[in-house]
Amino acid sequence: MGNIAENLKSIRERIERAATKSGRDPAEITLVAVSKTKSASMIREAHKAGHRVFGENYAQELAAKAGELADLDISWHFIGHLQRNKAKLVAPVASYVETVDSLKLAEALNARATTPIDVLIEVNIGAEESKSGIGADGIPTLLTGIDPLEKLTARGLMVIPPYIPDPEASRPHFIRLREIMTRLNEQNIVGSPLTELSMGMSHDFEAAIEEGATIIRVGTAIFGERTCER
Repeated sequence: MGNIAENLKSIRERIERAATKSGRDPAEITLVAVSKTKSASMIREAHKAGHRVFGENYAQELAAKAGELADLDISWHFIGHLQRNKAKLVAPVASYVETVDSLKLAEALNARATTPIDVLIEVNIGAEESKSGIGADGIPTLLTGIDPLEKLTARGLMVIPPYIPDPEASRPHFIRLREIMTRLNEQNIVGSPLTELSMGMSHDFEAAIEEGATIIRVGTAIFGERTCER
């Protein structure tokens, strides 16, 4: 891997090519630099290269890094499974929580939020027992429950497909998520349309962009392989 600035430049170029190929504006796509297990100094390096949006998977790690990097203008996305009792760590610092899968979690975030939080509903399209997320049939009820919460705004959907190195294996999941959001908007459940689709990671984000992703979550291709597993 090259240095972080070079990696970011390469990813941005790939985003532009994928967007152009599918007739989209690259400015529509938010790149979340996934910094889990990476040091604050590496995040500072990415920030120095002009990046501002970072994603963390673990509540304690997000809270610690947000404190250490409080001098920087960073938008934090929480992108991991979140237990309700950890909402107190995430809500004060995250501008986006991409993994809401129950009304109780949404209520816990709302109760702990000090500023407005945008949220995505994590959808378990493959009904994988090892994955968090809600089934597609449960989304309308969850949206209705989130709607009156003062500090939260539901913006769209998020998916983590089963990992297969071939990016084409992820494409049907991306198509399915886009179709689900289209159908939800046609139903006009809460009045405001959903607009965000968070899908695509280092190995498959170009396919995700071609299928309508507005948020992609890229870690390895920016920061290199993780130094430890949790």
